[in-house]
Amino acid sequence: MIIYIKKAWPLLLLSVFAGGCKDIEQMLKTQKQKPANVSKNYDYPYFPAEAAFADTADGKRVKLFTLTNANGIRVALTNYGARVIGLWMPDANDKMTDIVLGLPDLKSYRQPAAKFFGSIAGRYCNRIAKGTFTLDGVNYQLDLNNGPNSLHGGTNGFHSRVWEGTQQGDQEVVFSYLSPNGEEGYPGNMIVKVTYRLTDANELYMEYAATSDKRTVINLTNHNFWNLNGEGGGTINNHELTIAASRFTPVDSTLIPTGIISVVGTPFDFMQPVTIGKRVGDTSSEQIRLGGGYDHNFVLDTTSKGSPVFAARVRGDKSGIVMDIYTTEPGIQFYGGNFMKSEQTLKSGAKDDYRTAFCLETQHFPNSPNQPNFPSTVLEPNRKYVSVTMHKFSVEGAK
Repeated sequence: MIIYIKKAWPLLLLSVFAGGCKDIEQMLKTQKQKPANVSKNYDYPYFPAEAAFADTADGKRVKLFTLTNANGIRVALTNYGARVIGLWMPDANDKMTDIVLGLPDLKSYRQPAAKFFGSIAGRYCNRIAKGTFTLDGVNYQLDLNNGPNSLHGGTNGFHSRVWEGTQQGDQEVVFSYLSPNGEEGYPGNMIVKVTYRLTDANELYMEYAATSDKRTVINLTNHNFWNLNGEGGGTINNHELTIAASRFTPVDSTLIPTGIISVVGTPFDFMQPVTIGKRVGDTSSEQIRLGGGYDHNFVLDTTSKGSPVFAARVRGDKSGIVMDIYTTEPGIQFYGGNFMKSEQTLKSGAKDDYRTAFCLETQHFPNSPNQPNFPSTVLEPNRKYVSVTMHKFSVEGAK
């Protein structure tokens, strides 16, 4: 979503952005933030130590941030990649459960295979075909880091940058970053801001904002790896998933969309609740074969330029934890952990084994800069990009 703001000289972009984002900070605030008063004394297994993130990367200070609400939910974050390290909440049996896969320290996150765990992906999340697009007659060549394509902003995208971080009470943290013109091949000096806000209604808001002094493209998302049975909780194939989408974008052999088709009669029909693993092995489906399972963008049936609307719902089969996702974005990428290879040792000591996590990344569509029939991802100079996604957590009886 793009909203008009007044022009500003490029050198004043940062100050204009800071002043112009007051409306973002007020957006969707259902209550005043207050110090959390947790009614129970919970243990938070393998919660990261501050010392594990008290370090520097690329000469900039990295640290740990924590959000806590009145119900005992706790979120650990770091300004390295503006990422979520873990999210702890009570399950249906009141057992504290960490439902976001994460790593124990900064050093672990700097390993190439760990780069996207929990991070902000940008400037352009998902794939751009052949790492190239044309804007105003100029061809821009991006970093190729996913076979013939550019993925999640390139090798040194937003996931690998140290952001400025500001804690605003117990329930909000704001990360900001200046992406210079030409970074990873993208045009324009871009100021980016991501706000994580945890409410006492058990909602985690992710509010994105950006401006650029040059015409460019943008597509931001959070890349959390979820397991609602808990980190190290085994396969996610028995999680029950609903996606509010009657269409999806099929892909070619390099996972670039080729159009938009119906989900009806395919393994991609999640309009009613179904377990993730029920049809993931249906190799009669060319799209399942091409993706190695699920790694596809779904076209949401309802979109909003104001308040977030329902996009997806997931329920953990063992924990009873339920996550409902609401967004202002037109699409959501469902990834079923097909490329997890047990390469990372997680906070809990478990490995990131095959299909032990899923991602639901709210977004514009992959390769939109090269596909004019997709919703535009162009950001005009000195206009404001705004996107909001909210995760609502609850519990039902475990089966």
